Amino acid sequence: MATTASSAVTASLTSVTLEVADPDAAHRFYSAFGVDTRIHLRASETPSSGFRGFALALTVSGPATVDAFVDAAVAAGATVLKPAAKSMWGYGGVVQAPDGTIWKVATSAKKDNGPATREIDETVLLLGVADVKATKEFYVGQGLTVARSFGGKYTEFAAGPSSPVKLALYKHRGLAKDLGVAADGSGSHRIALGGTGSAFTDPDGFVWEA
Repeated sequence: MATTASSAVTASLTSVTLEVADPDAAHRFYSAFGVDTRIHLRASETPSSGFRGFALALTVSGPATVDAFVDAAVAAGATVLKPAAKSMWGYGGVVQAPDGTIWKVATSAKKDNGPATREIDETVLLLGVADVKATKEFYVGQGLTVARSFGGKYTEFAAGPSSPVKLALYKHRGLAKDLGVAADGSGSHRIALGGTGSAFTDPDGFVWEA
């Protein structure tokens, strides 16, 4: 059963920085994809292989808009991990950017109510964690407010008033399966999170910067 919390947000995710080998090339890709205003980029050659333990998810209005984003990503150099298709939850697809970041584009709508747009309703950072319940409690201790929680499977935190990205926790292997990739990975996550609180590193090695 899902639980919710309605208390005021005392801390929140304020920025997502992707660490990439070539910031200029990454900027061109994300501009073409249409998400460049929602993330930051910085140069990094830190070794990383396999699944990095996270994905960014875009929620949009309908299937045609999902296709528009997926097509734009592929045209700019992305690899399709899961072709856009209908599911019991709606319609969606998964792509991997040239820098290695995985993006999921989805809608709960199974039919279009209008033409495709380039509008994003919501952006969610999905962290794949070893223990959703324990990591949820860790983040609550850091001042984040739980918005929705489904036991040990999924937790979503309330977003700050000006944050372009919402934070959520997903079981690591469950997230990898949902994205269509192997769960194994090593090295850097190649991502840094900015928050309203102090700097810290969470139980799964995701780094937060003040």
